[in-house]
Amino acid sequence: MAGLKFRVLLDTDNNTEIFRDILINDTDNFEVFYKAIIQAFNFQGDQMASIYVSNDNWDKGFELNLMDMTYGDEQDETEASIMKDVAIKTHLEEPDQKFILVYDFMRMWIFLIELVGYEKEGPATPQVLVSVGMAPPEDSRAANDVDELFLGAYDAEEFDEDEDEFGDDFEDGYADEDYENFDQY
Repeated sequence: MAGLKFRVLLDTDNNTEIFRDILINDTDNFEVFYKAIIQAFNFQGDQMASIYVSNDNWDKGFELNLMDMTYGDEQDETEASIMKDVAIKTHLEEPDQKFILVYDFMRMWIFLIELVGYEKEGPATPQVLVSVGMAPPEDSRAANDVDELFLGAYDAEEFDEDEDEFGDDFEDGYADEDYENFDQY
């Protein structure tokens, strides 16, 4: 049983380098790996999560869910992949294989995971080999901060309902003064 050394980087808003190097057995499943990551960053582990197989561009690929999300729908042609049912070694396609862990879909904690080394023998239980940076409290990212992720450069406070996407008032040919003397029937 070989050991796999992964670097797990927590993606933060303030560009602080926070990562853990975790050594895990290649026959362990993704649920064991997920729990090791969550514990290494002192998170509760009580939220939904998915691990995505990724590439060098950090694109999300094949998804592994923490729990079965098919709700018994037998018409689904794709087989659901649950973390506890899939060994890590089955998704090692590159020597520096990458994964993305998305934890808590309301707060959107993102962990970038990269295989950085191999050991001849794997540990009986996952081990944190290196710990750099202090992880923020799990609840430090407000759930409504997710809006900012989707809004990008858009500033909600500057939004004016009377303006179109170019910042101009809607040109309907009428001014507010045109409605002052309007009598309804």
